[in-house]
Amino acid sequence: MVRAIIKKIIKLINLYIRFLFIYIHNYVYIYSKGLIGKTIFGRPCLILFTQGAKTGLERKNVLAYLKESNSLCIVASNGGREKNPGWYHNLKFNPQCEIQIGKKKFSGKAIQIHNEEYSEWWKKMDHMNDGGYTSYQKRTERIIPLILIKIT
Repeated sequence: MVRAIIKKIIKLINLYIRFLFIYIHNYVYIYSKGLIGKTIFGRPCLILFTQGAKTGLERKNVLAYLKESNSLCIVASNGGREKNPGWYHNLKFNPQCEIQIGKKKFSGKAIQIHNEEYSEWWKKMDHMNDGGYTSYQKRTERIIPLILIKIT
């Protein structure tokens, strides 16, 4: 009984440390203007700049991505929560966005992926994230959206 409780506490502490590390990473990547933080846990990261659907203000989010030719795929997992992340709603409202990878900035247009293309990208993204997205999908009833950003 005591060992089970200790294991749960250690698991919670590890999750908290990971969350804190990701939060600090995102802060550093954004405020170093892309100089520090191009990857996290071996995965490439971008900074997504969107216009707030409700406020019109610029919003910044750090996301893992996968690039193929002139397209970048991002996942609106929101950690498996029941609601899509705010940036997803911002892109639905206005699909024009900016992407920053390291110090380089690009303009892009976001589209949501469906059907066979969704299945292909899901496998690639989930593989890159060591099965993390499948784990998130199990936590929610919504289908986690995949967004493809075409560099313009």
